[in-house]
Amino acid sequence: MTSGSFRVTMTIGFLRAMRVLFAVMEPGRSPGRAMSSKYEGAKQRNVAAVTMFAALAVVILGTLTPVSAQEALPIPRFVSLKADEVNMRAGPGESYPVEWVYTRKGLPVEVVKEYDQWREVRDVDGTKGWVHRVMLSGQRTIQVTGATARTGYDKPSADGRSVFRAEPGVQGTLLGCEPGWCRVEISGVKGWMSMGDLWGVYPEDGAGG
Repeated sequence: MTSGSFRVTMTIGFLRAMRVLFAVMEPGRSPGRAMSSKYEGAKQRNVAAVTMFAALAVVILGTLTPVSAQEALPIPRFVSLKADEVNMRAGPGESYPVEWVYTRKGLPVEVVKEYDQWREVRDVDGTKGWVHRVMLSGQRTIQVTGATARTGYDKPSADGRSVFRAEPGVQGTLLGCEPGWCRVEISGVKGWMSMGDLWGVYPEDGAGG
C-alpha cells in the first residue's frame, strides 16, 4: 500500500467515524438528552451538541455552494414552521447535531441562506441554524415583540378603536400590510398593528398600500 492510498483510507475511516458520532448525538438516541426551554417552551436547546461538532461545521460550511438558482425565491424572506416539532441543526444535513427543537407550529422565521434541501433560518432572538425545507411553510405569520402588551386597532392608525391587546411572544396570521401597519389575526380576532411591534414583516410589505 502506498502512502497516498494509506492517507485516503485514513480519511475514509475518519469520515465514517464522524458519521457514527453524529448518529449517536441524534435526539432520542442519547441517554443524556438534556433540554432547557426558551420563550415558554417554543424553543428547546439540545445541549448534547459539543464544541467539536460546531468547529467542524464551520470548516465544512465554508465549502458549500448555494442552492440552484431555479428556486428563484428571495433571500432573506419570512416563512413559518410547518410542524409542532422542528429540529434546528448545526449544518445542512441530518448528520449535523440538533442544536434547538422548536415546539410551536406557525412560528415565524427568516430564511437567510439556502443549500440543497436545507434552509438556514433566523428566529426572533437572532438564533440561526439549518432546517429542512419540508418543515417550513410559505404561510406568513407574525410574532408580537416588545416588553409590554401591544394594541390591535380597527384601522391602520393609533387613532382607531382598540380591538385587542397582545402580549410579547404571541403569534398570529399575517393578513396584509399598508405603510407602517399590518392587519393580523390573533386567536380569531382581526386588527391592525404597527409594524414596529411585529417580527415577521419587512417595511416593503406595506409598499403600495
